[in-house]
Amino acid sequence: MDTIRLATPNDAEAILAIYAPIVQHSVISFEFSPPRLETMQQRIQSLSEQFPWLVLEQESHLLGYAYASRHSERAAYQWATNVSVYVHAEARRQGVAQRLYTSLFAILRAQGFYLACAGITLPNPASVALHESVGFEPVGVYREVGYKFGAWHDVGWWQHTLQPRVADPRPPRAMVEEPSSSA
Repeated sequence: MDTIRLATPNDAEAILAIYAPIVQHSVISFEFSPPRLETMQQRIQSLSEQFPWLVLEQESHLLGYAYASRHSERAAYQWATNVSVYVHAEARRQGVAQRLYTSLFAILRAQGFYLACAGITLPNPASVALHESVGFEPVGVYREVGYKFGAWHDVGWWQHTLQPRVADPRPPRAMVEEPSSSA
């Protein structure tokens, strides 16, 4: 049985097992070398205070992960988030990414986010098909914006409306709310 749950720093090693080959052998990620275990643990810890970071596991084997992050530092962007999903090579084309994104989007809506954005190194027809299958629409391409493996690469941008926008939206809620102080 598959379980989707919030990631913890203890998942970093299994997450790296999925992510490291992508970094080392593809242009899907623009990192040049995989992060160290401690770095990945810190990423999970720091991001998951504000944004959801999910894993899908089957019989204690992690098949994929998805997370959200800040779209931009400027205050007016606070209702938009960037999202990413990565799936273990042996679990691709089995609906793992769609299930992770569905859960991620539900949490983001509950937090008060209105827009999810995704960047895809082009060409990548599988990732484009995945994102469009869960509601993303293309909005533009940054031409030759990243350099890796001796070549310049385009990045396409897609966005997905999480919920209808409202006038005067409340700031999105953090994953970990600060305790309110009582007088």
